[in-house]
Amino acid sequence: MATPTADRQSATDQTLMPSEANPLNIAAPRRLRCVVVTPERAVLDEATEMVILPMYDGELGVLPGRAPIIGRLGAGELRLKSSTSVKRYFVEAGFVQVRSNVVTVLTARALPANEVTTAMVEAAQAEAEAMPMSNPVERANRTKARERAAGLKKVAAKNTTA
Repeated sequence: MATPTADRQSATDQTLMPSEANPLNIAAPRRLRCVVVTPERAVLDEATEMVILPMYDGELGVLPGRAPIIGRLGAGELRLKSSTSVKRYFVEAGFVQVRSNVVTVLTARALPANEVTTAMVEAAQAEAEAMPMSNPVERANRTKARERAAGLKKVAAKNTTA
């Protein structure tokens, strides 16, 4: 009885590296779970198709199957996209973790974007400009307050155009 000889082609047909796996053989999830938590309460826990986060250095779009990541959140607009709608929220600076199709946002404050008003923006800008700048800690606090006001302003601007 002759044993079949293994050649390169037969070996690759039998086993594939995970990065080369046939996408038809893998049932990839089509939804993400987004959880937004503030010190007071869990603001949001919802399934969606895509999450767009305001990071400190730009935006990060997350789709199902995203590799794990931990990052620093910036003040701005969090968007949850599905095939039928887009939900928008204002979030302050904080942290985000993406792991096993769960996006966890830890932030000091989060509210629906439609609740952000120009009066809130003006109050945040005035508060930031009134902060002292006599030492490095005060300068850092003022910078954070200015970033928060800028994030509010971007969200409020979208409210008036939408």
